[in-house]
Amino acid sequence: SCPQKNVVVFVMCKCILLACVIIYFCVSLQKKPLSAVIKEVCDGWNLPGPENYALQYADGVQTYITESNRLDIKNGCILRLTKAPGRCAEDLFRGIQSSDSGVRCDSLKELASVSTDVTFAQEFISRDGHLLLVKIVEDSHDNVIMTHTLTGFMELMDHGIVSWENLSTVFIKKIASFVNAKPTDASIQQVSLDILESMVLSSHSLFLQVKQEVTMERLIAHLQVTNQQIQTKAMALLMALLQTAGDSDRQDMFAFLNKKNLRQYIYKNIIHSSGSVQDEMAHYLYVLQSVTLNHLEPRMRTPLDCYSQEQRDILHGLRQAAFETESDNSLSNERRRSLCAKEFKKLGFSNNSNPGQDLVRTPPGLLALDTMFYFASRYPDAYSRFVLENSSREDKHECPFARSSIQLTLILCEILRIGEPPSETGSDYHPIFFSQDRLMEELFCVCIQLLNKTWKEMRATQEDFDKVMQVVREQITRTLSSKPTSLELFKNKVNVLNYSEILKLRQTERLHQEETLAPPVLELKERLKPELLELIRQQRLNRLCQGTMFRKISSRRRQDKLWYCRLSPNHKMLHYGDVEEDTDSPAIETLQEKIPIADIKGLLTGKDCPHMKENKGKQNKEVLDLAFSITYDVEEYSLNFIAPSRTDFCLWTDGLSVLLGREMSSESMRSELEILLSMEIKLRLLDLENVPIPDSAPVVPKPPSNYNFCYDFSQTEQ
Repeated sequence: SCPQKNVVVFVMCKCILLACVIIYFCVSLQKKPLSAVIKEVCDGWNLPGPENYALQYADGVQTYITESNRLDIKNGCILRLTKAPGRCAEDLFRGIQSSDSGVRCDSLKELASVSTDVTFAQEFISRDGHLLLVKIVEDSHDNVIMTHTLTGFMELMDHGIVSWENLSTVFIKKIASFVNAKPTDASIQQVSLDILESMVLSSHSLFLQVKQEVTMERLIAHLQVTNQQIQTKAMALLMALLQTAGDSDRQDMFAFLNKKNLRQYIYKNIIHSSGSVQDEMAHYLYVLQSVTLNHLEPRMRTPLDCYSQEQRDILHGLRQAAFETESDNSLSNERRRSLCAKEFKKLGFSNNSNPGQDLVRTPPGLLALDTMFYFASRYPDAYSRFVLENSSREDKHECPFARSSIQLTLILCEILRIGEPPSETGSDYHPIFFSQDRLMEELFCVCIQLLNKTWKEMRATQEDFDKVMQVVREQITRTLSSKPTSLELFKNKVNVLNYSEILKLRQTERLHQEETLAPPVLELKERLKPELLELIRQQRLNRLCQGTMFRKISSRRRQDKLWYCRLSPNHKMLHYGDVEEDTDSPAIETLQEKIPIADIKGLLTGKDCPHMKENKGKQNKEVLDLAFSITYDVEEYSLNFIAPSRTDFCLWTDGLSVLLGREMSSESMRSELEILLSMEIKLRLLDLENVPIPDSAPVVPKPPSNYNFCYDFSQTEQ
């Protein structure tokens, strides 16, 4: 019988040797000390030694209940009575040292599972259990034991209780040997790569040791396997090495990777593999792209030095490549200066007497000189054609090559985000980047010719320069957003997207934005708005009922753990819980955690969120724009989100606002409302010219004398 009616319900699980008790926790029990609750349960089942027992979640992540996290328990959570973490740690510690290989293997296997709980991890580490695992790794050669040992060790270290720097050189060499070895167990290699990544990110001294032990060639070899998990972990370690290295080391590493054709292996074995690129791999591809392109930042930030003979020679090389001039030696100084000034003007420099002044502005600085010189030397015919074609036009209609090149280089820097550090959550990589050794320069060569083409299509003059550059930016951005996988494909797509197509796209988008309405139409718009707002509200709630998958983000390293959240069909409860990556849409019954909507006190966004305040200074604007939290029960408890996209952020914040009885305020809601209003108004204001509208409703005709006027198709067939 229950000690307290309607408070605790007990069910004995006879299939488990340890007496397991499932408890439906009630709010009234939260007022008692945890030890008193455990003693009460043990007394109810005549279990001696209540100090040897603890409560644990029965479903999902089976976390121990402690005084520090007991307030997270919600009504309806299912708990079980199990071994106390200290007792469990002691049993496993002894089992791992057992001479019986079966007991030892089972203990290591269980350790790999329970080490995810921080309370257990603290108890096991306090007994120097992590050092015992290190010893096993150093001495053992059994692959089965090794897999469980490494997994348990990684889970223990992941809590940040002990420092990575205390590991022995022998241990590091052994872990590195698993990565360097060719024929070995895939699960061992995967967790070994994970351990080495954490080492590299933890300290510079460990970075140096790992860099010395693990060869770049082996990491490149791991990218060529068909196992996506091995590929992802190898990319994670490679990116950790690149991001942790100093400038000189990073340059040497990039030189080696370029020599070994890393880009081609990624292009062939990852981007063009049979499987799709997963989110984790997409992040590392984005990081590699960002770190590589940022090598151009010093040139972008450096202005041209008018006293540098090398840079002056490049400028004059551009002039000489475009024009066949007389030998400079046969001309007087005055004649030479006059001729140079004239040709620099034809080349499109604003300051034709001192063209270097055009390149003083940063960005794009010297990078603009690099791109112009690359175009002139790599595609001399196209360069000469561009310059000479515009030299023959009227002054006001010529497209200035130098001025256009400088501005185009700046646009490409902004589109490719050169100079911006990689985001923790970014995954927007360009497949075309991995198809070219010098993406920036090759893109410039395609786009400068596109600019000349667009200039002619717009029949532009010098006054239209900014308008042309806006169109070119749009052409490039729209084409890159389609994710072309090669430069040739980009070239074809961007040239099809000509000025007339841009105008059509703009006009289509403008139809949803432009509003020049008469007062009666504005009145109609206001009358329609409540009905359409209700439609949007229902859509938001339906979307919350479908649910969304969110990714857990750690400040130390990117995690591959996911969780799912969805609204119950009756709009009374938020259900959430951890899920696997290959889960599409988990059933609501499988989500163990829940929060009553009635308990939600507030909705926070951006820098006001608790998880953004905790990582203040570490989060960039992209993450801040996707962060939101809900507070419940009392203000200090919250459920924190980082939306997968801006669209999901708008859907969830709008939906939660509706549930809280507040007005929706996202830009997505405003955009959708304007679209719906525009469509509804146009339907109601269809052109009725030359259509007579009677003053009164027409008379309903009398019913026919019979209804025998249907057509019998069967008789026709006969």
